[in-house]
Amino acid sequence: MSEDRNFDDLAERFQRKVYGSLKGDIRLAVLWRDLEEQIPQIHGGKPLKVLDVGAGLGQLAIRLAKLGHQVVVNDISSEMLSIAKSSAAASGVEDKIIWHHCPFQELTDHIEGKFDLVLCHAVVEWLADPEHLVIQLKHFLSEDAVLSFTYYNRHSLEYRNLIRGNFNLLKQETFIPDPGSLTPGNPLLPEQVRAWMDDAGLAVFAVSGVRVFHDYVTTTRGGNGVPESVVEMELAYSKKEPYLWLGRYIHLLLTRDGRA
Repeated sequence: MSEDRNFDDLAERFQRKVYGSLKGDIRLAVLWRDLEEQIPQIHGGKPLKVLDVGAGLGQLAIRLAKLGHQVVVNDISSEMLSIAKSSAAASGVEDKIIWHHCPFQELTDHIEGKFDLVLCHAVVEWLADPEHLVIQLKHFLSEDAVLSFTYYNRHSLEYRNLIRGNFNLLKQETFIPDPGSLTPGNPLLPEQVRAWMDDAGLAVFAVSGVRVFHDYVTTTRGGNGVPESVVEMELAYSKKEPYLWLGRYIHLLLTRDGRA
């Protein structure tokens, strides 16, 4: 990728195709379950200072703001932020969220201080230089903060194309998605992401797969025809080996010191 992907031209499609579908329901269910399990302060105690980098449609930011947390939102896409602000207004929290429209590389020019929770979901795979993101995120972490980070799993992309018989695509040296596609142009290997985290001095204390089987289903039958059952089973298998590593996305929770 020659430059970071701006979703201004894809915002409506992203809202409809991902968060207007079971795909989005699964993603939100897994992410929220992980946050609730690992960060008990979400539902009590002192309000958390939260930074959502590349927040997109802002579902998690809005949910956290409704719980009384101090939320700062950033996105490079003005269209995505516009949709997020409308949703926040409908939930009565637009004025309780601080909004920043800028690339993540400029965040230090706009935001001071540290945060208890930093969210960065499905951003890194859209960047021209993804290795720079983690260091920028670490800058905003307080001493005991948690980083919630997801990335598009290269192994999942390859496995799905093997199932679909797209062998010619897999034989290409460089993966090049359709320009109008919602498939990220820079799928990442887990070992590469782990290396970036290690280099930044961040330690993983929880990991889940997001959509560990849903995207591989070619014939909908049985429980796969019942959305609630699909979400239930995705949650059940999202933390189990080896299934979690089949997730289209991998969700990592990290701290500076590897808190258990």
